[in-house]
Amino acid sequence: MDVNGTVAEGFEPVEEAFAANFALLGERGAAVAVYRDGHRVVDLWAGTADVDGTAPWQPGTAQIVRSATKGVAAAALLLLHQRGELDLDAPVGTYWPEYKAAGKEHTRVRDLLAHRAGVPVLDRPLTPAEALDPDLGAAAVAAQAPVWEPGTDHGYHAQTYSWLTGELLRRVTGRPAGEWIADEIAGPAGADLWLGLPSALHARVGRVGPVDAPQATGGLRTRPKRAVAEAYADPDSLTRRAFAAITPLPDENDPAYRAASLPASNGIATADGLARFYASLIGEVDGGTRLFTPETVELARAERSAGPDRVLVVGTRFGLGYMLHGAASPLLCPGSFGHPGRGGALAFADPESGIAFGYVTNGFRQSVTADPRAQALVRAVRAALG
Repeated sequence: MDVNGTVAEGFEPVEEAFAANFALLGERGAAVAVYRDGHRVVDLWAGTADVDGTAPWQPGTAQIVRSATKGVAAAALLLLHQRGELDLDAPVGTYWPEYKAAGKEHTRVRDLLAHRAGVPVLDRPLTPAEALDPDLGAAAVAAQAPVWEPGTDHGYHAQTYSWLTGELLRRVTGRPAGEWIADEIAGPAGADLWLGLPSALHARVGRVGPVDAPQATGGLRTRPKRAVAEAYADPDSLTRRAFAAITPLPDENDPAYRAASLPASNGIATADGLARFYASLIGEVDGGTRLFTPETVELARAERSAGPDRVLVVGTRFGLGYMLHGAASPLLCPGSFGHPGRGGALAFADPESGIAFGYVTNGFRQSVTADPRAQALVRAVRAALG
């Protein structure tokens, strides 16, 4: 497989790992980008734009990034806090009165961000068509009774995070989430990422689909632990119900799905767009925009939830909207903050080393938080740093 792009001196291990993902780990088409201290040091792509196609991946090829979108949604709410427009300790109902229903009147904004809101499921899942209507989604989570007392425990809000964050952003700003993110985050950062893909850009986005794990993966875990597998298999488990809040699963290649705004799951980005976004959170990018103040960076990565996750079953650590370094996390090192996308994408920042990382793929595996291809690339970045 021919690898295209560039790497700065010292980052050659990343190119080697990227090529090995195609040779050994079943990669079909992918890209990886790394910034250090606001400057791009890795920009690589290879394979096909479509998981089931033959047309080559291009420098500007983008892909749906699933839950890596959550890091962008969290940044929007933290920016509103940074600007004095959103109080993290205020009840969500202060901004969204309908949310006070069914025992949720004391849920704080910070609980929502840290997966402590207690509403990872919907008693009546939404159909794919219903899920694309932000009013229906917001009404569903506002009416939903929590499955644990908000603020007392944590569990991954896999799908409901879309309407929790999206509607809160809309109530505070009066603008749709995708529009606000385009104007206040992606535009200033110069990042190719979208929540609600413009129709003119459809041709830049590849088709995604499932890919099988190869038999040999160099010792990397390819199958979930038994407890995790059992949780996904049990239709009554919080795990299964959380991921099934939209039932049946939407077609991620459908233009209507890609044009909608689901801040938990349907963001679209290039690898460079994700890396550049995270670089802009922790510093100036190419001498230009910085989005987060140092104080907001600390808010993002300060531990708010840790331990057994009621939804993912394994132990997880979260800051305000971001997964933190830990046993179930693929991030670079302690102090890193970011978010994976189920079965593929990964993006994060490490303020201590100045690293910002973005990886996108068109082939989704069964993993949730620790895709072996992304892990291999992160290890290579570590090796490059020495």
